Amino acid sequence: MGKLLNIVTPLHRRTKRDYLARMVDDKVHCMLKAKEYESDYWDGDRRYGYGGYRYDGRWKPVAQQLIDTYKLAADARILDVGCGKGFLLHELKQLLPGATCVGFDVSKHGIADAPDDIRDALFEHRAQDPFPYGDKHFDLVISLGSLHNLRVFDLKKSLQEIERVGRYAYVMVESYRNEQEMFNLECWALTAESLFDTDEWVWLYSEFGYSGDYEFIYFE
Repeated sequence: MGKLLNIVTPLHRRTKRDYLARMVDDKVHCMLKAKEYESDYWDGDRRYGYGGYRYDGRWKPVAQQLIDTYKLAADARILDVGCGKGFLLHELKQLLPGATCVGFDVSKHGIADAPDDIRDALFEHRAQDPFPYGDKHFDLVISLGSLHNLRVFDLKKSLQEIERVGRYAYVMVESYRNEQEMFNLECWALTAESLFDTDEWVWLYSEFGYSGDYEFIYFE
């Protein structure tokens, strides 16, 4: 297994959340709408997801930390699994203009709303399907906030593909360490299919042959 990192957690903690309000807001309806992963999820009402996910530069420090952590070269090849609107890839491309930054997502709306400089490098694809790349094709494969949206048998497929195509890998998922965080996560999550505590995630990574780095975000 790789290392437990702390890259996205500071950004995650900047957002305030009303957990109970989400749980009682016709949540089943909101979950079904969110799982379409289209305009309502990204740019509709907050009850369906992001409530308006627009570029604001928040991912630049994350991009810089990834470059520093993995000592990415100027011509590095990077894949983002579940890239959404590609904002992190955009920041990586700004910092490493000579890098090959590629991403995929299931959301047509997300890809269509990506920054101009990265949009052509994004494509529609499911994380549980075989990746269209050879072994160790990328210097770094990342997946932030996506893999918990897969059912456990699909999670295995995705982790094995991430392991296969990347020299290094880093994944971040939602998790919990105690009953309060479990309750908050169950209230807040709209799209998650795999809800596991930290020890369970680490066990799954080992069982599925994933040897890369990882991070958990918690709803404290």
